[in-house]
Amino acid sequence: MARTIGITTAGGIVTGLVEGHELVGKLRIYEEGSEDEPLHSLPAEGIAQLFANEVRAAAGGQIVDAIGVGLPGIINDGFIEESPNLRQLKGAHMQNLLRAALRDSGITAPVYVYNDADVLAAGLAATHGHQDRFIRVWTLGHGIGFGGYPRREGVWEGGHVVVSLDPRERYCGCGGVGHLEGIMGQRAMRLRFLDMEPDEVFDNAQKRDQRCVEFVKLWHRALAAATANSIHLAGPGKFFISGFNAKHLDINLMHQYLQEMVKMSSLQSYVFEVVPSTNVDGVIGAAVSAGQNAAA
Repeated sequence: MARTIGITTAGGIVTGLVEGHELVGKLRIYEEGSEDEPLHSLPAEGIAQLFANEVRAAAGGQIVDAIGVGLPGIINDGFIEESPNLRQLKGAHMQNLLRAALRDSGITAPVYVYNDADVLAAGLAATHGHQDRFIRVWTLGHGIGFGGYPRREGVWEGGHVVVSLDPRERYCGCGGVGHLEGIMGQRAMRLRFLDMEPDEVFDNAQKRDQRCVEFVKLWHRALAAATANSIHLAGPGKFFISGFNAKHLDINLMHQYLQEMVKMSSLQSYVFEVVPSTNVDGVIGAAVSAGQNAAA
């Protein structure tokens, strides 16, 4: 059975050794400094070296068959074409940088770099028994991720789909107007509500604060619109919703808005499942994806 290593960066730098579809031992969580500091303060070469150190520690001297890494952005064969949330990685060939750093550590296993939402989708497919069907996942966190399994050709930057024509909707980190992430992303919500944190916005909506109530409706309608776009392009099916802000999702309200947007009966067989925000599925997904690529 293949032994692979997965790294996810969706909630800090987390690394694990995987055998089959199961984690072996405990996850390694990089804890030096603040949660965001390592990725945002280091150049691409420094991040590659940090990953190499974590891989070496997770391997514990054992031979591994492949290594998979999940990073935010548009990634093409290990080359990062765009990364709005980690701007210093734009133009970096992280796959080659990590391979070189690992060779210096005596590790020659093949390395693969993927979008972090795609590896989460692969992990959810592996751990929920859905590897025989197409699934999609929304990750609601600092940004908004959108992943699918099995991966299909395309850019799939779902967090940047346009869900509003209001020219005032300029809160997306990439600078685009009307984007989903500009409404739902943690950074965007903080910019919109300078007097309260996102959790307070949702708490105040429960207390009937009208400004917060209207925003929570917008928040749900935005996700419904982005999901409706995906359904109209790729068909219905299973959608997982994860990330630390998934706790705020009202499934009934989401269904209400989506039913207003998807009217073709053949497209109405969609299902939602909110899953806990953990690093295990992302690590397993990165490792399983790398193992599949290596075997192919």
